[in-house]
Amino acid sequence: MEKPWLKFYEPGVPAEIEIPSFPLQNILEDAARDFPENICCVFLGNEIKYSEVNEKADRFATALVEMGIKPGDVVGIILGNMPQFPIAFFGILKAGAIATLVNPLYTPPEIKFQLNDSDAKALVVIDIMHDAYAKIRDETGVKHTIVTTMADAFPGMRVSFELPDVPGYHLWGELLEKTKPKLPKIQIDTKETPAVLIYTGGTTGTPKGAVITHRNLVANAYQCRAWIHFAERGAGDATLAVLPFFHSFGLTVCMLNTILLAGKIILHPRPDIGQILRDIPKYKVRFMPGTPTLYVSLINNPDLAQHDLSSLTACLSGAAPLPMAVARKFEEIAGANLVEGFGLTEASPVTHGNPIQETPPFDKQREGSIGVPFPNTLARIVDPETGKDVPIGKIGELIIKGPQVMKGYFNKPEETANQLRNGWLHTGDMARMDDDGYFYIVDRLKQMIDQRSGFKIYPRQVEEVLFEHPAVADASVVGIPSEKRGEAVMAFIVLKEGVTATVDEIRAFCKERLTYYKVPEFIEFRTELPKSMVGKTLRRVLREEYLEKQGKS
Repeated sequence: MEKPWLKFYEPGVPAEIEIPSFPLQNILEDAARDFPENICCVFLGNEIKYSEVNEKADRFATALVEMGIKPGDVVGIILGNMPQFPIAFFGILKAGAIATLVNPLYTPPEIKFQLNDSDAKALVVIDIMHDAYAKIRDETGVKHTIVTTMADAFPGMRVSFELPDVPGYHLWGELLEKTKPKLPKIQIDTKETPAVLIYTGGTTGTPKGAVITHRNLVANAYQCRAWIHFAERGAGDATLAVLPFFHSFGLTVCMLNTILLAGKIILHPRPDIGQILRDIPKYKVRFMPGTPTLYVSLINNPDLAQHDLSSLTACLSGAAPLPMAVARKFEEIAGANLVEGFGLTEASPVTHGNPIQETPPFDKQREGSIGVPFPNTLARIVDPETGKDVPIGKIGELIIKGPQVMKGYFNKPEETANQLRNGWLHTGDMARMDDDGYFYIVDRLKQMIDQRSGFKIYPRQVEEVLFEHPAVADASVVGIPSEKRGEAVMAFIVLKEGVTATVDEIRAFCKERLTYYKVPEFIEFRTELPKSMVGKTLRRVLREEYLEKQGKS
């Protein structure tokens, strides 16, 4: 298979990399062995070294084994970005178990579904989420619950949580303190043994657990490291971790990649823009993975000019399309290369990225492109019905092959067979490839707007134009039922603070830049758009809210 994209790799980025055949926990153990005094995590000013994280993970692994957790058992994690997360995560792996990562904002029914679907035997939970979990605890198969608090991240602080009078409960701090590390001898087939069950967002249906193996995550961490070719292992470079670790983007790009480099993770339990702007100069943050929502918030922050962002070298945007107007503005302000990448949970998650350039000119990023396939990764554009390759420049479904692609969906053979065919992961994303091998996501196959006239409209094309309007801070486009058209284009818009615009002005702006049938027929102004925890705009929610409102009117 031809790989035209290779000639656009940055010098120092290889076409193929060697992927170690060791378990995922080795990346922490190696960092602790080689750089024990390096700071692993910074949490609200408190620092914890690699040697400490690894030793606590050993203790937690031993505790799990003593509870009766066996190799292949599933242990849930309901934590935000805090030191306990990497300790629990690697402790679970060291015990030979599998981690399933639960969104801390989930409702009790959502928690119940994931714990039962994954057959979790134990759970680590932050105290502020305990009440939600307690409502469904007896309806799950969880036998051991380990509760941690913010105080556990700060030595000497008293833990105020009182354990319920229920068998199988443990306090995190007490458990680690009384347990002497004695790791079990486990056998891991890195290509076959699951490390994590990461549940897809469920925005298009019932969530499914993607089975991500040790090799999948080791491969993707090494691929990310290769892409940031100028990053030096052990240098202590700081990564700002505002992306949640329970999401594959945050897990791999923020946590695993930084640990592989023995770097410093600046933990942010929530996206506080003011704190982010203060922490970048304070810790000389060099790498900042994020979502378009983060960068939109940064460039629209009125205090931005007061903060020094000169330490930033590489900023990767993913999880949603990055409007080029946002990228250009951010690079102008920060002087750092902001590039769009692409991935999905089923691929651990990163598969594509624009080349990251350490210094200007940042001339290898293609406007609107997710970039080129990562080392060891193949990508094709095929007809979604026939599976045959489409001509260069034509739109089809993006399919991917590489060592980071999941083993399958947990206990869902039919869905697995539909998504994985002949070794290729079918993404469900409509895309095209140009002559140079740069890929462009047009939109989700399921979110395409179909009109009776035969026209097909991709929401992202309309959103790109809306973001160019000087008054627009955020925008999302969906298709809504229309007797006349089958589906009509509707735009939801958030205006910049202190700026006004009318529906007619927005529509006139679009008419100058879009074919007539792509111009939004309906426009609704909002103060904010519904987002997932990782910052992805929830188009499905917008559509449902609109339809519900219409039904009530």
